[in-house]
Amino acid sequence: FYRSTLKKNTIMFKTLLTVATIYALSVTGFSPKSSLTQRTRSMSSTTQFQMSAGAAAADTTEVKVGDTLPSVVLKEGQADYGKPVDINLSEITAGKKVAIFAVPGAFTPGCSKSHLPSFIEAMDDLKAKGIEEVLCVATNDAYVMEAWGDSSGGKDAGIRFLSDSNAELTRALGLAKESDVFVRCSRFSLIAENGIVTHYFSAAAGESSDTWAPNVLSKL
Repeated sequence: FYRSTLKKNTIMFKTLLTVATIYALSVTGFSPKSSLTQRTRSMSSTTQFQMSAGAAAADTTEVKVGDTLPSVVLKEGQADYGKPVDINLSEITAGKKVAIFAVPGAFTPGCSKSHLPSFIEAMDDLKAKGIEEVLCVATNDAYVMEAWGDSSGGKDAGIRFLSDSNAELTRALGLAKESDVFVRCSRFSLIAENGIVTHYFSAAAGESSDTWAPNVLSKL
């Protein structure tokens, strides 16, 4: 008798539990099939975005002498964690002779030990060659660029550190190194007069040292 009653109660409990579960799922609108479909669509959208970004970068021709610098907005960090300000590249290079060098990442070894110091040490020589502005660009955010400029002595030397965090300039120049996590810019240096590229130096086509200030100065 007791075993029969226990068996009936167990069956009744399982039935009630099943009914309650079905009701809860119907209220929330959950279904394993729809959930899987949503996840698949989400993953598909992400993959398509990454493929599109990579394709766009692949379709962009690398910058060359004679090109006009793109009109993109970069960010410049401010002292004491102030709000970064917008810097339009076309506007700050108009009517000037400028040097722009880009690094794969702020605070990275090669950039901190060689590329940036070469321009810090060459500031007087660059000015003597008519360079009115020296810009350092990376895809790090403006706060990181500001901190790097401060700690490296680059800001004190007169170099402006600009963030291309959305990689707009990097992609426009055909120099994006795409990844799922962080878009980096290939190492380069260039000279532009009134927004027109007159000299271009790429590490991809040779050595990293080709983009350092001494080599740039030797061609001016």
